[in-house]
Amino acid sequence: MATKVTSHDVALRAGVSRATVSIVLNKSDAVSLSDETRKRVLQAAADLGYTPNSAARMLVRGNTETIGLIISDPAILRTDGFIPQLLLGISEINREHGFHVLVEGLPLHPEKNPYESLVESRRIDGMIVLNPQSNDPDLKSLIDRSFPVVLVGSIRHPQEYSVNFTTRQGIAAAVDMLVDQGHRIIGTVPFSPKGQVATDVRLAALRKELARRGIDLPESQVEYGNSSAESGHMATLRLLRRHPQITAIMAGNDTIAIGTISAAKALGRSVPQDISIVGFDDLPFAAWLSPALTTVHVDAVKQGARAADLLIRLLRNEVIVERQIRLPTSLVTRQSCAKVPPRPT
Repeated sequence: MATKVTSHDVALRAGVSRATVSIVLNKSDAVSLSDETRKRVLQAAADLGYTPNSAARMLVRGNTETIGLIISDPAILRTDGFIPQLLLGISEINREHGFHVLVEGLPLHPEKNPYESLVESRRIDGMIVLNPQSNDPDLKSLIDRSFPVVLVGSIRHPQEYSVNFTTRQGIAAAVDMLVDQGHRIIGTVPFSPKGQVATDVRLAALRKELARRGIDLPESQVEYGNSSAESGHMATLRLLRRHPQITAIMAGNDTIAIGTISAAKALGRSVPQDISIVGFDDLPFAAWLSPALTTVHVDAVKQGARAADLLIRLLRNEVIVERQIRLPTSLVTRQSCAKVPPRPT
């Protein structure tokens, strides 16, 4: 029985990557390839008799009219309330332009380039990547090759297209509020371990803003969560047992803040009378917690919509003036924060 010819064989014969083979056979002009490269791939495919079913369909239909929403940590799909808001914004814009959304989670330890596999096997025209990792070489390669990709977040690649928030603006407002209320020993529970861009950026901004007000944030006053409210609860227990003198906690996001509030209560500390809690995201449930959560407001729906709009404009080869969009943040003050209680005499 003859061995089935694969796109890998075509790529080897043409001296290009498998992603390039897919792009050429799909007749995509979203990536800039020379005529010579395209001819070489088509000739290699013809010589080897390679005509995959997906490519045949592409030749008839043109673009797939599908974009991929790539979740860098699929575990957060179980717990993160931010993603449905983001997806709503993406879906609204896609529906308006006749596109579909394919949601995919990246494997934790991929054996090969996960983006190349998605481009080739999932037949997507472009992708939006949520919470990208700053040290992801495959994502950097994808951007270098000019494949249509928009980041929700940033890896600070000079050629990236991204939609992000002015994180420091909202955190600065939160720090000013807490310091003005008399808080001097402040802890934090980031929403994930180190390495995720959003986590690292929020922690760095918090340290800078506290330093601006003359307050230090040592590593011992940082206890990392892992996306879920439960992880926020356990992290807060560890933090407050280690530093019971802490009077305020900045939670990495609103989901973590749920666990932070429950942990404080489990230790017999009333919120906000004994300890103040600030979240980040202002998800729909934040106003309905007990107490209602003070939090940094971001517009997740708008972020998703802007990311989808930017990607569709890329796919249509429109001129993009603003590669890196930054949306504002603000502080929403509710009942989970209060002045530092007077010390007993």
